[in-house]
Amino acid sequence: MTLEKNLRQGLRDMGLDLPPPVPEKLLNFLELLEKWNQSYNLTAVRDPEQMVPRHLLDSLSVLPYLRGARVLDIGTGAGLPGIPLALARPDMEFTLLDSNAKKTRFATQAVHDLGLKNTRIVQERVEKFHPPEKFDTLIARAFASIPDMLAASRHLCAPDGRFLVMKGVFPQEELAAVTDGYRAEVKVLTVPGLDAARHMVMLAPVN
Repeated sequence: MTLEKNLRQGLRDMGLDLPPPVPEKLLNFLELLEKWNQSYNLTAVRDPEQMVPRHLLDSLSVLPYLRGARVLDIGTGAGLPGIPLALARPDMEFTLLDSNAKKTRFATQAVHDLGLKNTRIVQERVEKFHPPEKFDTLIARAFASIPDMLAASRHLCAPDGRFLVMKGVFPQEELAAVTDGYRAEVKVLTVPGLDAARHMVMLAPVN
């Protein structure tokens, strides 16, 4: 009950009004993550009460910035932020990409158990991933430095697409290392219950 209360309060504080089935499914995902984490070591966060802000609410903090029909989660790991976002936006198509077989196995099972019809899991290195269609929004959370991420995944971005890079403290050095060719904007993210700096860098190719 505490988890549900904390999640619903956090969603209210973030101004996110999600339809009734979504919070329940978010908690179902957390239950799966906690269960698999005991054997698969998917996340260093062990306490479910900490998973609510650090995984669920943190993932959903970029929800207002999604655009277009096709979203790619680069280095999704245990399905974060892709699965919470896919639950919240059933009208969008999500591809969750990771090269780690153990983590994609969990993500595949979670997508199946949650009945997510708008989500597919791909086990592949990002630089070797060449789908027939490019993506409108590309998200990276704890994947790599911004310059390395852009170099590996630029080929996956639609001409009018954009990257959303989730970071902790303001990534000044990483931004300074980004070469010309991108328009950058930094947003401060507020995550209820998370006592740590969170920033999101929006990068749009300009050529």
